[in-house]
Amino acid sequence: MDLGHGKCWDTSKCLSNFIQKDSWKTLLVLAYQSLGVVYGDLSTSPLYVYKSTFAEDIQHSDSNEEIFGVLSFVFWTLTLVPLFKYVFVVLRADDNGEGGTFALYSLICRHAKVSLLPNRQVADEALSTYKTEHPPEKNNNSRVKIYLEKHKGLHTALLILVLLGTCMVIGDGLLTPAISVFSAVSGLELSMSKEHHQYAVIPITCFILVCLFALQHYGTHRVGFFFAPVVLTWLLCISALGLYNIIHWNPHVYQALSPYYMFKFLKKTRKGGWMSLGGILLCITGSEAMFADLGHFSYAAIQIAFTFLVYPALILAYMGQAAYLSRHHGNSNHIGFYISVPEKLRLPVLIIAILSSVVGSQAIISGTFSIINQSQSLGCFPKVKVVHTSDEIHGQIYIPEINWILMVLCIAVTIGFRDTKHMGNASGLAVMTVMLVTTCLTSLVIILCWNKPPIVALAFLLFFGSVELLYFSASLTKFTEGAWLPILLAFFLMTIMFVWHYATIKKYEFDLHNKVSLDWLLALGPSLGIARVPGIGLVFTDLTSGIPANFSRFVTNLPAFHRILVFVCVKSVPVPYVPPAERYLVGRVGPPSHRSYRCIVRYGYRDVHQDVDSFETELVARLADFINYDWHRAHGTNSCTEDDASRSNESSSEYRLAVIGTTPFSGTPAYEIEETVQQASVSGGFSTAESMAEVIEMEPIFQRRVRFAIDDDPQSDMHLQLKEELEDLFAAQQAGTAFILGHSHVQAKKGSSLLKRLAINFGYNFLGRNCRGPDVALKVPPGSLLEVGMVYVL
Repeated sequence: MDLGHGKCWDTSKCLSNFIQKDSWKTLLVLAYQSLGVVYGDLSTSPLYVYKSTFAEDIQHSDSNEEIFGVLSFVFWTLTLVPLFKYVFVVLRADDNGEGGTFALYSLICRHAKVSLLPNRQVADEALSTYKTEHPPEKNNNSRVKIYLEKHKGLHTALLILVLLGTCMVIGDGLLTPAISVFSAVSGLELSMSKEHHQYAVIPITCFILVCLFALQHYGTHRVGFFFAPVVLTWLLCISALGLYNIIHWNPHVYQALSPYYMFKFLKKTRKGGWMSLGGILLCITGSEAMFADLGHFSYAAIQIAFTFLVYPALILAYMGQAAYLSRHHGNSNHIGFYISVPEKLRLPVLIIAILSSVVGSQAIISGTFSIINQSQSLGCFPKVKVVHTSDEIHGQIYIPEINWILMVLCIAVTIGFRDTKHMGNASGLAVMTVMLVTTCLTSLVIILCWNKPPIVALAFLLFFGSVELLYFSASLTKFTEGAWLPILLAFFLMTIMFVWHYATIKKYEFDLHNKVSLDWLLALGPSLGIARVPGIGLVFTDLTSGIPANFSRFVTNLPAFHRILVFVCVKSVPVPYVPPAERYLVGRVGPPSHRSYRCIVRYGYRDVHQDVDSFETELVARLADFINYDWHRAHGTNSCTEDDASRSNESSSEYRLAVIGTTPFSGTPAYEIEETVQQASVSGGFSTAESMAEVIEMEPIFQRRVRFAIDDDPQSDMHLQLKEELEDLFAAQQAGTAFILGHSHVQAKKGSSLLKRLAINFGYNFLGRNCRGPDVALKVPPGSLLEVGMVYVL
C-alpha cells in the first residue's frame, strides 16, 4: 500500500502550506521535534572531541595555547560547516522537500542527461514531482552541462562519487553508535578504579548497543516521543555546565574564539597540531543529518532549531570545557567531558548522556536503513527485506538483515578498538568523506539546477572544499590508527554496489537486444497450437516496450498463456515520490480483441512499494479505467478525444499509453467509483526512450476501489465491445492471477577479462543466490508463481 499518502503525498508541501496558515506555532513545534531526530548525534559530540584531540598528537601545556587553539578551531568549524554551508546553502538544494546524497544526484540527473538508470522514458518528465521549484532555462546549455552529457565516463564517475558517499554514510551508521555510547559510558571511569573500569565499560556499552539494535523492529515512532525531550534536556544541561565553567574558571575564555589562536596553535604544534585536526573534526559529526532528514521537517524548522538552540549550546559546552581545562593542567590523560562536570552532578549527567547517545545512534541507524532502501530502489544494492514500521508516518523503515549485521560489526568495533581515539579516527574519516561528496554534488546543483554562473559554484567548492580537505588529509594520517576501517568498509560495499548495478544494466541491455516483436505475439493462436487459459497473467519485465524474451521462452515450453495478458514493468524514477494518481502508465499491446496490455508502475526512491494483494487489486482497477477511457476516446465520446491515426498500424506498433488514476468521462461509464472525488485531466504527447507512441496524461487527485457495473442497455456496438472487454477482465480476475517472473542465471561472455568473469560469474550470482529474489520482494504467493529460467550471457 502507499503508506502516508492518504492525505498528502508530498510531505514538505503539506508542511509548508500548513506553516503558512499557522506560522510560528507550527514552526516551533517542528523545530522542537527535529531536535530528537536530527540533532542527537551532533549534540553528543562534546563527549569525545577534546579527548580525541588530545589523545596523542598534542599535549595540554601551562601556556593554554593548545586548548585555546583547539577551541578556536572548534568554533570556526562549527560556524563554517554546519551553519554557513548546510543551514544557508545545502538545505536549499532539496529535491521536492527531500535531502541527502540521492536527492542531490536525483536533481542533477533531472537537469542533465547523466543518469545510468535503465528504461528511462521522456514521459517520466511529465510527473509533477519531476518538475522543480527552480526549473532550468530553456536555453540552459552551459559548458559544464554539455561537457558532462558528452563524456559517458563522467556519468560513471558521478555514480561512483554518489556510491562513495552512500558507503560512508553506512560506515557512519556503524561507527556513531559505538563511539557515542562508549564515550557516554566512559564517564564511569571517574567513579571507579582503573581495574574495575576496564571490565565494566566494554560490557555495559555492548549491552546498551544490543538493546538499541534489538528495539529497531518496533520503529522510531514507538519510542520517538521521548527523543526530543531527551536531546533538549541534554542541550540545556551542557549549556548550563558550560556557563558555570566559564564563570567559575575563566570568564575571559571567549577571547580564544579569535582566529589568531588557530595560527598560534599551528605555529607551536606544527605537524602534531595538523594531525590533531582528525579529533577536532568530530565536533561536526551529525551535521549531514540536517540535510538527510530534511524530508521529515521543513527547512525553516531545522534552521531555527540549529541557529537558536543547538549551535549556541554546543559553543557554550566547548567554551566551558576549555575554561575548566585552562585552569587544570595536572594530568593530560584525564582530558574529557566528565572531568569538567561538578562531582555531585556526574551521575545524573551520565544518565542523560547515555540516553542522548542512544537517541543520536537511533537517528543514524534509521538514516542507514533509509539510504540502503534508496540504493536498492535505484538498482545499486541487492534486494533486502524492507519492513515499514508505521502505517501513518511515511519513510520509517526497518531492514532486519542490515540491522543485525550493523549490530555485530558495531560490537566488534567496540571490543576491537576499546578506546575513543581509534573510534574517533574511523568516524572522522567517514564524516569528512560524506561532506566532501556533498560539497561536490552541491557545486553541480548550483550550476545545473540553480543556473548560477560557474564562478559561484567554483567559489563554493574551493572555500568549503579546502576546509574539508584540510580535515580529510589529517584523518588520512590516522590510517593505521583506526581510519582504515571506513576505507575497508567503503571498498567492500562499493564493490558490492557497483557489481550489482553493472550486472543490472547489462541484463537490461540483454533484454533490450533480445526482445520479441509485437507481430510474433499477435501471430500466436490456435493454428500454432497455442491455447488461451482463464485468468490474468502478469509478466514482469524491465522493458517498457516490446515483448520480453522470457515470455517467448515461456510460450515455447508451455504453449498456453492467459486470457488477459499484462506486461508489467516496475521501474524507479529519479524523484523522491510519485503521486499515486500518476503511478500507473497503461496501454494496449495489440488490438483490443487480443486482450493484452502494458502497465508501467513508477516509484520514486523514497516510495513505499505496494504489497502483492493491493497491487493486484489496484492494477485490475487501473486496467478497467484504461479500457473505459480508451473506448470512449477511440469513438470520440470523451472530452480528451485524440486523433486515431496511431491505430492505423495496429499490427506493427504499440499503442498510446495513458497515465491512469481516476479518469473522467463524458460518455456512459462502464463502472462506478465508490467514492466521490475531484478530477482534472491534461493531455499531451510524449515519446519514450524506446519509441512508444503517445502518452495521454491524466492527473486526478485520488482514487480508491473500483466496482464493476456493466451497462445492461447498450446503445451501440462500442458499448457492446466495451462491455465484453470489461466482462472478460472481471471473469479473469475471478479465475485468478498468475505472476510470471524470470529466474535468471548470469554468466560472462567467452573471452571476457578476468575481472569481469569474477564480478559476473561469482560476485553477482553469489549475491543473487543469497539475497531476496523478485518473487520474495513482491511477496508473490508460491501457488501463483510461474518462474521462467533465463541464462544471460553478458
